[in-house]
Amino acid sequence: MKKIILLADDDRDDTEMFCEALGEIDENIKCHCAENGSEALQILNTLDEAPSVIFLDLNMPIMNGWDCLKELKSDKRYKDVPVIMISTSSHKNDMDTASKLGAICYFVKPNNFKDLKQVLHSITSNLESSLKDTILSLHSGGSRHVFYLG
Repeated sequence: MKKIILLADDDRDDTEMFCEALGEIDENIKCHCAENGSEALQILNTLDEAPSVIFLDLNMPIMNGWDCLKELKSDKRYKDVPVIMISTSSHKNDMDTASKLGAICYFVKPNNFKDLKQVLHSITSNLESSLKDTILSLHSGGSRHVFYLG
């Protein structure tokens, strides 16, 4: 079964690494990429089914991750799709904001491919069953990159 993921991130290098990691994890994952929140919302409107999970970078031009998250959570079609906020920073106030706005997780971008692939493998392997439990176990298991917001 195809798993659909939407990634909104304006950093091309990060996007390429993300998609490469997903491709190595599971060939049934279809990753749609947007360069900003506005483009992400446009892509969502063209999909036949909602993605299994949406990754939103915080800082993007045109529409940032916060504004896109607000739009997603106010749209009945997407309000139940898990959203994972991604950033290079691990500021507590950003995590608090992400939680208040309805994100399931705050993901600090790893610097290396192996760490990224490991976290994405855990997340994508559990999309249908217990994504919250997976994120919680990554967080409590000492991952420096994943912060559960539930």
